[in-house]
Order: sequence, then structure tokens, then C-alpha cells
Amino acid sequence: MNRLLLMLITLIGLLGTDSAIAETVLYVSVAGEKRIAAYAMDEASGGLQHASDTRLDAEPGPLTTDPDGTFLFASVRSTGQLASFRRDATNGQLTLISQVPAGADPAYVATDQTGRFLLSAYYRAGKVAVHRIADDGSLAEPPWQTIATDDKAHAIVPDRANKFVLVPHTGPNAIFQFVFDPTTGRLAPNTVPNITRPENTGPRHLGFHPTLDFAYVSDEQGSSMTVYQYDAVRGQLAPRQVLSTLPAGFSENNSTAHLEVHPSGKWVYVANRGHDSLAVFRIDPTSGRVTALGQTATEPTPRSFNIEPSGRFLFAAGQGSGKLAAFRIDQTFGGLTRIATYDVGQRPWWVLAVRR
Repeated sequence: MNRLLLMLITLIGLLGTDSAIAETVLYVSVAGEKRIAAYAMDEASGGLQHASDTRLDAEPGPLTTDPDGTFLFASVRSTGQLASFRRDATNGQLTLISQVPAGADPAYVATDQTGRFLLSAYYRAGKVAVHRIADDGSLAEPPWQTIATDDKAHAIVPDRANKFVLVPHTGPNAIFQFVFDPTTGRLAPNTVPNITRPENTGPRHLGFHPTLDFAYVSDEQGSSMTVYQYDAVRGQLAPRQVLSTLPAGFSENNSTAHLEVHPSGKWVYVANRGHDSLAVFRIDPTSGRVTALGQTATEPTPRSFNIEPSGRFLFAAGQGSGKLAAFRIDQTFGGLTRIATYDVGQRPWWVLAVRR
């Protein structure tokens, strides 16, 4: 009888272990506690369960992965370093591979489309850099290339063809345009090296449409979003539309932060810090222009949010509250409905969902 009971307990334990394997893992940079938290996402409900913590010796910031999700890369903003980790495909656990000096305040990291190079932009150092990624996920030191740009480089984004790279800067109100060689991993200024925007615009984060030749940029100081037509042959932007991210009549302090285009290409979302909301815009499938659909309240100071790969759920970190807001995305209209709120720790800075 005892032996049978032991067998049943063992079987239940094995089943529990299998069910704990998540298809999607959400990573949160908890800057105030110097850790990256991992959460297993329930594919049906979008619910989160804390899975693990990875401790760092300084404050983690922006996160990214290579295209197949084998490795995770983190900006360590407080010490000006970049770190690489191996991901456990079954539970999302991170194992440190390398940590290298990079520059003052790395504000954004992204791999190129091949996953062979890590691109980074520096808020205080006013530069961009390229690091080679070895087969084992380690970052080469020193950087493969460093280029001085201007004050407050805030993002660095390769295009779909992996031929060009765009770098918004909130300081000079400009977006720098680079030619990218995917074979050598080197950047060179485009024939039009940058596009300048009006004073107090502050282009911050940029997202490409998944199929159309358009890009969408959050304007930090302007509390707006700008739609750009993208010349995929020349790698150059041309502004086409500017819309406020705020409701009519709102006059208090606000700045925009993160921006993401929905995987379907139907909607684009922008974070408002001050109004503490996520602005939602519908994208016209032909013209690429947008229509404002309103704002959804979220946690205080939403610096970062992420749409998980299936496009059904959005997770927004409240830097001011230490909480993570989970939303279900209406697949017909793009609206957001809050489904849960999680305490994640002091100053959550970045959110990234990865599907194994």
C-alpha cells in the first residue's frame, strides 16, 4: 500500500514538472534589486508564475535575444556593461556566459537579423557599437566597431532586410541612418546620415511594420508618435503623420517611452509616462497611416512593455509602482483589457517575452 502511494506521488510529481514547462517566458529587468526575473506564461489565460531569478552585480536594463531565442543579452546600464546568458529552453533559466565593458549608459540592445552581431546605443556616451557574438553566445571584447553619434542615443533597430540600421536620439531630435553589412557586421553612415525633427520632439523608440514599408517612432518630449514612410532600397525615412498620444485636454507633464507594433501589423502601442497609460493606434493596411483609438490606464511610469509573440497579451512594467500590468489584446479592435497585476520588485525597467 505504501509502495503504491509512493508511485502515485512520484507520477503526480512528474506530471507537475511537465505542466510547468512554459512555451513563453517573460523576463523582467528589476533594476532596483539587480536581478532579471523570469515568469512562465500560461498560453491560454496569459497568467504568470514566477519561475526564477538571475542576480547581477549591477542594474539590468534593456533585454533582447538572438532570433532563435538561444541566448539573452542584457544592458547593465549602471556600470556601462553588456552581458550574455544562455537560456534553458524548458524553463527559461539564465546562465551567465560573458559580461564585457561597453560604454556609459547603454540604453538599448538588439541583435542583427542573423544573430551574429549585437548592436547597442548609448544614452550618455552618445555612440553606437557592434559586438561580435561567438557560437557559444559570448560577446567579443573590445567592441567590433564603435561610432560616435550624438547626445542621448536611445534605440538601435535593424530593418527587416538586415541592410540598414536606424538610431533615434532624443537629444538632437534626430534619427541617425546607417548602412549595415551583415557579412562583416560593420556600420557606415548612410548617404543621408540623419533626419532631423522639430525641437522638443525627442525621437526615442522605433518599430517597423512587419510587412509595409513604414516605421513608427515614439516622440519622448513631444508626447506624440510619428509615422514614417521607409525607403527600403535606400534605408531612409520620410515623416508622413504625427499624432498625440494623449487625450484632448490633458495638460500635465508627460513623456512617451516604449513603442511596439503588433505582430499582425494592425495596431501600434505607445507608453505615456505622466498620463500613465498605453496609447493605442489602428494602422491602415494600405497607407500605413494611423488612427488614434484612445488610451488605457496602466501602472505608474510605464517605461517598458512587451507584446508576447502570439500577439494575444501585453505586459507593461510600472517603474514607479514596482508592479507589472497584464492585458489581453482584443484581436478584432486592438483594445486592451487588464487581466492581472503582479508585484515584481523595485524599479522594473524592461519587459521581454520569449517563446521557446
